[in-house]
Amino acid sequence: MASHKPTDKRLWWLLGVAAAVSVLWLLFTLWLIGASLEADERATVWALVGERLLLVCLTWGAGMGVIAWGLKRWFEHWITPSVQLAEEAQVLLRTDVVRELRPKGNIETKELAKLFNQLVAQREELRHQMLAKVRAAARDIEQEKSRLAALMSELTQSVVVCNLDGRILLYNQRARMQFRALSPTPQLAGGAELIGLGRSIYAVFDRKLVAHALESVQQRLQRGAAQPTAQFVTSTRAGQLLRVQMTPVRSAPAEDAAGADASGFSPSQLAQPLRVAGFVLMLDNITREFEAEAVRERLVLGLTEGSRAALANMRAAVEMLDYPDLEPALRERFLAVVRDEVQALSARVQRSSSEAAAVFQSRWPLEDMLGSDLLSAAGRRIEETLGIALNQSEADPNLWLRIESFSIMQALLFLAARLRDEFAIRHFSLRLRPSSQGADKAELDLIWSGATLSTETVMSWEIDPMRIGTEASALSVREVVDRHGGAFWLERDRASNQAWFRFLLPTAAAQEQLDGAHYVRSDSRPEFYDFDLFRVSPRSQALDDVPLVDLSFTVFDTETTGLNPAEGDEIIQIGAVRVLNGKLLKHECIDQLVDPRREIPPASIPIHGISPDMVAGQPDIFAVLPAFHTFAHDTVLVAHNAAFDMRFLQLKEQPTGLVFDHPVLDTLLLSAVVHPGQDTHRLEAIAERFGVQVIGRHTALGDAMVTAEIFVRLIPLLAEKGIHTLGQARAAAQQTFYARIKY
Repeated sequence: MASHKPTDKRLWWLLGVAAAVSVLWLLFTLWLIGASLEADERATVWALVGERLLLVCLTWGAGMGVIAWGLKRWFEHWITPSVQLAEEAQVLLRTDVVRELRPKGNIETKELAKLFNQLVAQREELRHQMLAKVRAAARDIEQEKSRLAALMSELTQSVVVCNLDGRILLYNQRARMQFRALSPTPQLAGGAELIGLGRSIYAVFDRKLVAHALESVQQRLQRGAAQPTAQFVTSTRAGQLLRVQMTPVRSAPAEDAAGADASGFSPSQLAQPLRVAGFVLMLDNITREFEAEAVRERLVLGLTEGSRAALANMRAAVEMLDYPDLEPALRERFLAVVRDEVQALSARVQRSSSEAAAVFQSRWPLEDMLGSDLLSAAGRRIEETLGIALNQSEADPNLWLRIESFSIMQALLFLAARLRDEFAIRHFSLRLRPSSQGADKAELDLIWSGATLSTETVMSWEIDPMRIGTEASALSVREVVDRHGGAFWLERDRASNQAWFRFLLPTAAAQEQLDGAHYVRSDSRPEFYDFDLFRVSPRSQALDDVPLVDLSFTVFDTETTGLNPAEGDEIIQIGAVRVLNGKLLKHECIDQLVDPRREIPPASIPIHGISPDMVAGQPDIFAVLPAFHTFAHDTVLVAHNAAFDMRFLQLKEQPTGLVFDHPVLDTLLLSAVVHPGQDTHRLEAIAERFGVQVIGRHTALGDAMVTAEIFVRLIPLLAEKGIHTLGQARAAAQQTFYARIKY
């Protein structure tokens, strides 16, 4: 790439102007001469000139060559050094790079470079003085932050904080270890493809499940609950079982210092509605607990079943004693004792069986929920998902339920969908009231008019896995009901031509309704965080219109066996690191050797330092590429000379089934955009201009780190040129000289 040096366009313009002027001057001279001669003299001159026209053109061309050489030398001595000095000075002005500019070119430019170096030295001295004062003022705050960070890191629970878009803005070390255990390929990415600042929590959890829990929390918050929470149990794609507790992060009221009370909040602030800015998830992996409990249950159930068989045998043996030759009184006494013992054993077995069933149900945590909230949420979900009208619901305003609300809503939605699809039912209503079967039970009804169902149909729907459109659940309606220790059946009222599905659900004690003005305010300080992510995410916008500072980037590099992927060269190492909100997240990275399943040319080993022994036993590209694809999900790919690396990835799309349709930015092209006058845009040269220390050159992760450091420094320089969005950056890169070079 260094051999391709574009010529300054201004030189071509000057040379063109000089050529045009010389031609016009020559033509004007010939016209003056011709005007001063007689006709026969002009004919003689034109005859002489015409025979030597080639010599005139050659002389003119030689003159133009001398002029071009002179202009080029003049540019190299006066113009190019000034342009390069301006570009390098802009780096010092717009970034925190500190380095001395090399004087070059004419005497005036060299003196100007020395003045720049003196100004930079003065600026750095002032900056150091200011930083010293800031550090002194912030020392106490940093100590407090360090203590709280230590507390966060020592928590036994995994803590993840997200904004309303589900983007992760905080996680502690325990959460990082937790997500590593959840990763299907922990040895490759170490869970970094699942957790990271700015990543979506929905890569692990079902979006609808989280949204339902958040809606439940918001409803309680609006009613004035001091510390509303929601909890649910879910399984991950890797087969792990997680218990999740959600707590809201409340946004601060708008600033209004007038009339603030002792709490620091004014009456107008207290009157503002409470808003949720995000949520905190506390995770517990209960997979082993679940499995251990299942083993205990099998033992208990096996014991009870074995006891029942033994009792049956005892009864049979007792009956064998009923022979005529035994004394009647003795026989009756013996049989009475045995029968009494058998009955006692049977009662104990029955109790053990009931307790085992109760333990089975207690694995899924039930939460207290106001019945009217459940009906409101279920009604909205039915209307939004199925597009059918829901009539006015009936609910006892003081009735509380103890349920796992998401599964109940799924069951209602599933039944409504079946009725709509198979019986064309278009209108439903919901009803919730206390049950006549006990004070600890409530009846939840899904009511419709018209068609009736057979008993066989109801039983079939009850045991079928719940499916709504393309969404499927592993649970059935019966399993949901069993989880709550309830019941489910169909009822009809012929007089009103109505039918309804009835759920018998457990109730909870009524909870105190608090005034919203009395909620508890509490602040927490996390270990690692980026609270800028609390802003509304631009993910729903077209990426080309999103500012670069609001995007997430995956900066990557590859090492390969050679330079020709179409001829069989393969990737032998891939490294990647993430950039978010202008920050390089060095702890969120991938560094993986790859077995190319072919020979590594000896000539390439001194370049990348990877020998055949190093890749032996490593995963191949078909195992590594899916992990990298997940790691780069929902980000913009960035590389230096990206066309080369992307070609290797694209050739693997068909055999792996992956599609790398991410937007791509190339730091080589972006460097040419901000510094078009530089001689070279090699990675080392750009790093030197930006003061980036090159460590691990020609290792995938090392080059990715250097490229990321350069990219972070390029973003403000692009903004200075009016390039703010991804689309503008891509368009500007395509206009550079290097973008026209094909590989």
